[in-house]
Amino acid sequence: MSSNFLKIGVLLQKYRAPVMMVSCGGLFAANMFYHTFPDLSFRQLYQAWYKGEPVSLSDKLQGLFRQVLEDYGVRSPARYSCFASFGFHPVAAGAAWLPAGAHVGLPANFNSTAQDAGGITNRSVFINGQAVAWDSEAGCVLRDSLVLSPAAQKFAVAREVARLDIGGPVVSAVVAPVCLGGVWVYSVVLKQMLGLHGRPALFRGVANLAALGLGAVTYLLTADTVSQWVDYGSDQRAAAVSPDYARGGVEFYNKLLSRNRTLRVLMGQKGEEMYAMNGNLFPAHLLKLKHAPYTSRRDGLLSMLKNST
Repeated sequence: MSSNFLKIGVLLQKYRAPVMMVSCGGLFAANMFYHTFPDLSFRQLYQAWYKGEPVSLSDKLQGLFRQVLEDYGVRSPARYSCFASFGFHPVAAGAAWLPAGAHVGLPANFNSTAQDAGGITNRSVFINGQAVAWDSEAGCVLRDSLVLSPAAQKFAVAREVARLDIGGPVVSAVVAPVCLGGVWVYSVVLKQMLGLHGRPALFRGVANLAALGLGAVTYLLTADTVSQWVDYGSDQRAAAVSPDYARGGVEFYNKLLSRNRTLRVLMGQKGEEMYAMNGNLFPAHLLKLKHAPYTSRRDGLLSMLKNST
């Protein structure tokens, strides 16, 4: 058994460059599968269903989507398609230059207005195993946070279009392969700096573990930085369409923060662990945020509005 591991180690050492290239390429392909074949993954995951049938997107939301593409100035609107998705905010995957194009999901609550919240109240939302009572105080606050003005809806859709337009999926998919290659670079540099190439295998193994740890930290920090760059970049591009879009973005994040504060109360201890008192999401862990802070993203839009006047 030990001789087999030794042979494998020798082969990996001999062909380490091709192995690393294949590994990085395979990791990038795996990360891009979700966006390259959205019909097989993304659409299956987010498609809204009712009584065993996929929900059709309303004419109102189809018109909203076409208007956003026109306002944003998409060069190839035919490469963008929309569908009815579950949840309460738009989702998107793909890219206009990929064979399957870009896909954007629009939620049912975008059909709702302040006068008619049917797209929200006719749905059951379960929290801690119990359906939310829409006529309760917390239910009314939650319902109001899910009703967006046309400007806020347009910003929310434009934000997803902008995320695809700036190459967000590709940039995010590149992070892991680059950091994997970084592990190999760290390993080589450490061994050369410490003169371990002629030392026992145990010392080289410790160096490899240290390189792996450095690679993991690099990945967490880089992924967080890239994620925030995409978040802020998509916000700024969507808000730059017009002042109405920027004001819609401020409303969108105010409503999002209100929803999270309400969920924090309704979810009890789990909500306190997930949401801060101001409505931001707590970090996934010490080295990585799940999203750029919503308060920061809203304040960035407020600054854009202030500077444009």
